[in-house]
Amino acid sequence: MECPVCGCDDNIVLKNKVINAKNKDIRELLLKCADCGSVYKERISQEKPKPFRLVISEYENTHKLTIDLYPDEELHVGDYLMSDLGKVKITALELDGKRANKAIAHDVKTIWASSEETPARFGVSIDLHGKVASFKLETERDFKIAVEDIIKIDNYIAKVYVIKTEERKTTKGFAKANVIKRVYARPVKFNKYDYDLTDKIVSFKPLN
Repeated sequence: MECPVCGCDDNIVLKNKVINAKNKDIRELLLKCADCGSVYKERISQEKPKPFRLVISEYENTHKLTIDLYPDEELHVGDYLMSDLGKVKITALELDGKRANKAIAHDVKTIWASSEETPARFGVSIDLHGKVASFKLETERDFKIAVEDIIKIDNYIAKVYVIKTEERKTTKGFAKANVIKRVYARPVKFNKYDYDLTDKIVSFKPLN
């Protein structure tokens, strides 16, 4: 909101009153311009929140519920919302017969999201020259793994050479566990390692 006198958009709210209409919330504001000191009123009309379908992925499980949003609210893939199950991240917006990366809420049929309340879960594959030892781990969401880290997992000590995230594969740098899909490593011939992930194992596959 801009000051009608000087055009400055830096304001101090002196009064904030909400009027409940039939289908809308009307907000009356008394504002003071932080630049020139002028006092003026603004009236904002906004549709009341409505329930929208929300599907939350939590590992292999899904939870179907609703979330109250303003119909004119703009949603983006990657946005965070607070649901009845806690903080979630939007992964897809389903419109009428198609999906989009952004949309106005009233056009959305289903909001797809992933839980941000659970530990991060990702895979680790250790290349054993023709066979692969495959593990699934759970760690804190902000746990960092870097290419060239030496890890211990079960009876293996291995060096990370590729990290696959939600968006790409990388052969340098690091990634946080909450965006990692899989870590690829190769055995090394010494017993020193940067950290032990053995107690983070939730499942593993036999050598294949």
